[in-house]
Parts: sequence; structure tokens; C-alpha cells
Amino acid sequence: MISVVVPAYNEEENITACLESLNRQTLHRTGYEIIVVDGNSKDRTRELAAPLADTVFVQTSKRVGGARNDGAMRAKGEIVAFTDADCVIPPDWLERIRDDFARHHPDLLYGAVYPKEPGFKHRIALGMANTFAWIGYHTRTLYYSLGCNTVVDRAAFIRAGMYRSMDAGEDIEIALRMKRLGKVLFDPKLRVGFSMRRYQQFGTLRTLYQWLYIVAYGGETSRYSYSRKEYEK
Repeated sequence: MISVVVPAYNEEENITACLESLNRQTLHRTGYEIIVVDGNSKDRTRELAAPLADTVFVQTSKRVGGARNDGAMRAKGEIVAFTDADCVIPPDWLERIRDDFARHHPDLLYGAVYPKEPGFKHRIALGMANTFAWIGYHTRTLYYSLGCNTVVDRAAFIRAGMYRSMDAGEDIEIALRMKRLGKVLFDPKLRVGFSMRRYQQFGTLRTLYQWLYIVAYGGETSRYSYSRKEYEK
């Protein structure tokens, strides 16, 4: 059993496409469950998610990392896969996750991203991000494990302390902690469709600069104005 955890907050425009893509996986539907953890949305997110997910509930922990933790604690599977409500998931995503765990037995697995939206600049931006992830992994300097495409062994994840409550960078920080306890694996063929909406709204360079600034200061936004979707709590 694989448990897929999807944090969501006011995602009525995106949640249906995300969950429909998860319901079209090549892995048989009995082999996985879908859990939507809602940040007390003010729109129809929970209503739209209910018929497409196995479990939908309102988070109790803080921030998006806390939403992922809440989902992992409800999970029935020994493997927990995290993605975002504005992502679109290729049909072979869960089958590749199953095969990677069967062959390599990682404690944390992560993959690459491609842009949902058309445009050469988007492909360049995420191509650079994927190259950065590949270099970081093979040099063992940084594990660019984005929360939209990260998978964990549930027992190892809980043993490591799960995600920390941070404004940014919690998805990279958890990989560094889990590497100390076990095995981290990067699969560049494990890909998800990533929304470029914040890049479009604020610009690629500004978004990357703000994100790196926050990561450098331990995930705190108080030193810099960072426009990231807010989760209740």
C-alpha cells in the first residue's frame, strides 16, 4: 500500500485535476490511497476533493509541513508519497515509486519536475532546477527534495521527526536529516507536473531569490517578504 498525501488550501481551481490524475495511475487503485489534508479552505476545496479521495480532513498542525505530517499519521501505507494540490501527476508515478522502493529500499525518494504551463522560459527554469537537483545529489552536497515529489518510508520518516514547521525549506531539510539515518535516492525519471503560477506572478529570479533567502535563515519569513500560499494554523 502507498499512501498519497496532498496538502491543499483554497485550491478549488486545481484540486480536481490533481486528484483525477492520481486516480488514473497505472498502479491498480487497490494498491494506494489518496489523503487530502485541507488547511481550512474558504472555498470548495474539500467539497471537490471528497469524491476523488479516500480521506479528506482539516489539518491540525502548523504550515504545509504540518499538513504533510498530519497526512502521514493518518496513512495506512508503509510508503507515503507527497505531492501538491496544484500538481498534475503522470500515470506511471506510483508504479515507478513502487519499483524504486522494491529495488533500492530508500528511506526517502525524490524526483524531478516539469512545468504544467506552456512556455520556453518555464522549461528553462525547471530544467535548471532539475540540473541543480542532479548535481546536489551526486556531489552529496544538497538533496533538492521538493515537497511536491517526495516519498518516504513511513517508519523512517516518523523516526526522523517528520517535517519541521518552517516557512520554507522544510522539504530540503528533511532529506538532510533522513540521510543521516538511512538512504536517500534521487530518480530523475520520477516526475510531476509543477505549477509555475508563483513564478508567473512574482518572476522567476525574484521567487528563487526569496526562497533561497528564507532557506538561508532557517525558514523564517520575518527577515524578508515572501509571497507563498498561506495555510491555516
